Amino acid sequence: MKLTITIDVNGRSETCEVPPSRTLLQLLRDDLDLTGAKEGCNEGECGACMVLLDGRPVNSCLVLAVEADGRAVTTVEGLSRDGRLHPVQQAFLKLQAVQCGYCTPGMVVTVAGLLAQNPDPTEEEVRAALAGNLCRCTGYRQILDAVAEAAAAMRKEVAA
Repeated sequence: MKLTITIDVNGRSETCEVPPSRTLLQLLRDDLDLTGAKEGCNEGECGACMVLLDGRPVNSCLVLAVEADGRAVTTVEGLSRDGRLHPVQQAFLKLQAVQCGYCTPGMVVTVAGLLAQNPDPTEEEVRAALAGNLCRCTGYRQILDAVAEAAAAMRKEVAA
């Protein structure tokens, strides 16, 4: 049995037929060819599969695709606009907050969601927001610095 769902993915309406057990991660990667979200632990522990669901970070490996029916999903691919990287993506690159890159899409999506809700988070708030995202390569100092830089850039954009 398959169910028909319609979701807004990165600003584009997508109608798909999915089995009830298909995860949002599987739908994004396998059906829609959006491979930014990574399959890591499949238990919601690593954050590599993070996407925004109605603006809030979720582990797409734990969300069934049918739960996204009628909702908006933003992947790391959907953060850039008009050929320009999102300020979070720019800051991660500038401050070398990546190494192997496996966790990076989930980190970037989580931070973008945080900054949309809280444009001036404290370091403690950033750490709390990123608690579900694991990085085994960089350590977290560059990531925290990139978040601060992105937040400042986004506040500057709003003020302009």
